[in-house]
Amino acid sequence: MDWYQTLFELIDMRSFSNLWFWIVLAVVWSTASHWVLGVPYDMVLRAKRQGDQAQIDLEDMVRINVNRLLYIGRVSGLWLAGFACFSLTVLALMGFVYRLEFAQAVFLLAFPLSLVGMLSLSTARLIESDNEGGERLFKRLNRHRLYTQIIGMVSIFVTALWGMYQNVSLGPLGG
Repeated sequence: MDWYQTLFELIDMRSFSNLWFWIVLAVVWSTASHWVLGVPYDMVLRAKRQGDQAQIDLEDMVRINVNRLLYIGRVSGLWLAGFACFSLTVLALMGFVYRLEFAQAVFLLAFPLSLVGMLSLSTARLIESDNEGGERLFKRLNRHRLYTQIIGMVSIFVTALWGMYQNVSLGPLGG
């Protein structure tokens, strides 16, 4: 048995019938909703409860991450957007036109995350333009987290429906 066959037996390319894909899906969305603009959400809660130094730390961390995101967006945003659109288009074509299940799975992970990325850029721009701090910053970060969770819930629902359809129509072993 050669290494190529061994590797593909270990990493089953039938994503929707593979437990590892669903574990990755859960970890990706729990991580995405925990890190709000690069700031852990427990830091937001601690700053809201304690105030003082915790709030100063949060505002500094948000300022650093907002400046970082906006710098990347201003310097290479068009190139990144073009590359992301190209990659998502290739994944969509390979997955849904050529019926490659692994590409479908990656697309169903990557497309909603690209929406979260655009939401993060928009939120960063709003925080910078309004020079938000204190209670307004808490509300903005909570709203961003809520929208990320909504995108995640819709993404998980659509992925689960598509995965069930794939498993029922092709059978558990690929039909």
